[in-house]
Amino acid sequence: MGGDEPGWQVDAPAAAERTVRLLGRWTLQGVGGTSRRLVRELTALARDRALGWDLRGVDQLDDAGAVLLWRAWGRQSPARLALRPEQQIVFSHLAAVPGQRPRAARPGLLGPLVAFGSAVQVLLDHGRAVLLLVGQLTLDLCDVLARPARVPWMEISANLYRTGSQALGITALVGFLIGIVLSYLSSKQLHMFGADVFIVNLLGIAVIRELGPVLAAILVAGRSGSAMTAQLGVMRVTQELDAMTVMGIPHGRRLILPKAIALAIAMPLLILWTSTMALAGGILAAQVELGLNPLYFIDSLRSAVPIANYWLGLGKGVVFGLLIAIIACHFGLRIRPNTESLGRGVTASVVAAITMVIIADAIFAVLFSDVGLML
Repeated sequence: MGGDEPGWQVDAPAAAERTVRLLGRWTLQGVGGTSRRLVRELTALARDRALGWDLRGVDQLDDAGAVLLWRAWGRQSPARLALRPEQQIVFSHLAAVPGQRPRAARPGLLGPLVAFGSAVQVLLDHGRAVLLLVGQLTLDLCDVLARPARVPWMEISANLYRTGSQALGITALVGFLIGIVLSYLSSKQLHMFGADVFIVNLLGIAVIRELGPVLAAILVAGRSGSAMTAQLGVMRVTQELDAMTVMGIPHGRRLILPKAIALAIAMPLLILWTSTMALAGGILAAQVELGLNPLYFIDSLRSAVPIANYWLGLGKGVVFGLLIAIIACHFGLRIRPNTESLGRGVTASVVAAITMVIIADAIFAVLFSDVGLML
């Protein structure tokens, strides 16, 4: 066997120390579809431990050919092996790779406790990183307020357009449909007790105080929050963040601060827009199902929903916007320069942002339980 194709010949078959001399091109292209046959035949030869191997006559050897020989030898070098210096480097790397993965330790009785401790440690690590990010964001905000010339107006405007203006369509559609569903189901129950007019109180409080802010925040977290995380993650993968560090451009002022300010401004406006569309859907369903006049609905809304609920919804918008921006930037900056980490980071960012929005809404509900509900 020889030529350009991978082959070998056994020297001095009758001698005490026989030697297998490899010939040809032991490359991925040369091996082709014969790798299984070659491994099988070479493995049969390698069973003779006294057999020597000489690779100095090989025309070309790449990683594929080296791995094929390494497997045939049982993942260890033969006792007698003749190599050229460049071949020695390849097989030295293969010898340094562990042959078997270490077995994972079986969880004992303390397994659940260890898992809980690991989860708490990860949570504390994220909390510390978020706290540092909030502190840096506060310092950057104070700095730009003290020096208005340093305010990144263009970045804020661009983020305001992406997170606010471009989200009007999806928030309007979802809000309108949710308003229709909520009004339709509520009107069925209220009509059974002859309390049709109370549909105004129910929809007004539910939409303006709770449903509008939470619905808009969840949509923004899934749409804009994931986009922010992906943007920072791609910048990490393409080493743009490292380049900014080398040039002395702070990440917080140029990347995080504009996003936080833009979402803090856009979220209250999106909440007003979403609540308005949800009420429009509720008015339409109430007119169809209960025959309630839309003008009566709008006129009664002013007395049914105290003004404090509007301010509470706007306050939630500012807090939700800052939460989404901080969490999205936090996970974006933690992404490692590989695509797998990018996917996990975006998913974790959306889940964490939505979870924190719901937790924050629950805190608002407890703290302001008596605000806007007593006329």
